[in-house]
Amino acid sequence: MVNEGVNMEKEDQTTSDSIPILTPYNMKIFHLSHRVVLAPLSRLRSYNFTPQPHAILYYKQRTTKGGFLISEASGISETAQGLPNTPGIWKKEHVEAWKPIVNGVHENGGIFFCQLWHSGRVSNNFYQPNGQPPISSTDKPILKQQYIGGHGENDAQYSTPHRLTIDEISRVVDDFRMAARNAMEAGFDGVEIHGANGYLVDQFMKDQVNDRTDQYGGSLQNRCRFPLEVVEAISNEIGAERVGMRLSPFANYNDSSDSDPHSLGTFMAESLSQLGIAYCHVIQPRMVTQFERVETRDSLVEMRKTFKGTFMVAGGYYDRDEASRVIEKREADLVAFGRAFLANPDLPRRFRLNAPLNEYDRSTFYTDDPVVGYTDYPLLDD
Repeated sequence: MVNEGVNMEKEDQTTSDSIPILTPYNMKIFHLSHRVVLAPLSRLRSYNFTPQPHAILYYKQRTTKGGFLISEASGISETAQGLPNTPGIWKKEHVEAWKPIVNGVHENGGIFFCQLWHSGRVSNNFYQPNGQPPISSTDKPILKQQYIGGHGENDAQYSTPHRLTIDEISRVVDDFRMAARNAMEAGFDGVEIHGANGYLVDQFMKDQVNDRTDQYGGSLQNRCRFPLEVVEAISNEIGAERVGMRLSPFANYNDSSDSDPHSLGTFMAESLSQLGIAYCHVIQPRMVTQFERVETRDSLVEMRKTFKGTFMVAGGYYDRDEASRVIEKREADLVAFGRAFLANPDLPRRFRLNAPLNEYDRSTFYTDDPVVGYTDYPLLDD
């Protein structure tokens, strides 16, 4: 039996009021029925950088009425890609391909934001137009090499990037703005700017990467200039109430770290709050890399206090009670789930019923199969 959506039955509603992660929440103009968010998850199944029809089922399976979903990272321009089979949002054909996927989420009553992404130096020449170097805040390459897909001898190589000029930075800001416009044309309810994980926006913010001496480098304010210009341009285009931003000030993803992550995080939280965006989405300090979770004394308390809008957290959440404690202690308003939501399309319902969770299969996270490890995880009703 193919399940196209997950809808909470009336009998499931009786216990929700006592489970903090399942209580309703208002985020600007959006009314959420619970606080379980589908985190943005690259799945590498968008062939030729174009969303595919099999994504309709994938997202519909994970949609509940009043549930909030964030799409996988979607490239804003032809220079944005750094992984194979990731979707784009810069062409008309991308917009048309996203429409039925977004419609599927809306048919099931969900709220859907598109994550806008530029990989920056986390890329290789073979992903770039005419084989040119990837772009970044710097011309320093990533030293820690890892597999990024592609073909031939360069499979495990990040290319030396081109340092953006000031004029080129302005054009990238405009690329973000146009991508946000395209997302709205595709039917998305809003966009999330990917400012985390060592990708382009993060490369400008982090002082271990950004070695510029112009107005986009040096001081904390200068390093955050480009990210905030992107936020402001998109907010002016589609409305601040439809904009969120993801940050990872404490992480060292993709060879990208900062000497004072507390100050970076607090400054961005304050600046984003002043711009009035819908939410700030932050990866917990315990998530050092994509695959490593460690105990740390660092916390997001100051960022939480500083940002006046909706505060969302992510980073290794798999347990209903752990997430509920975060909500109950008011450390966050929403919690984004990655692996748990990937392996359990009906995650909010399982939380409601305190049902056992499916185990995820990491070996199928980044394959290009349109079914295996993608839409074949069983629902409770199966």
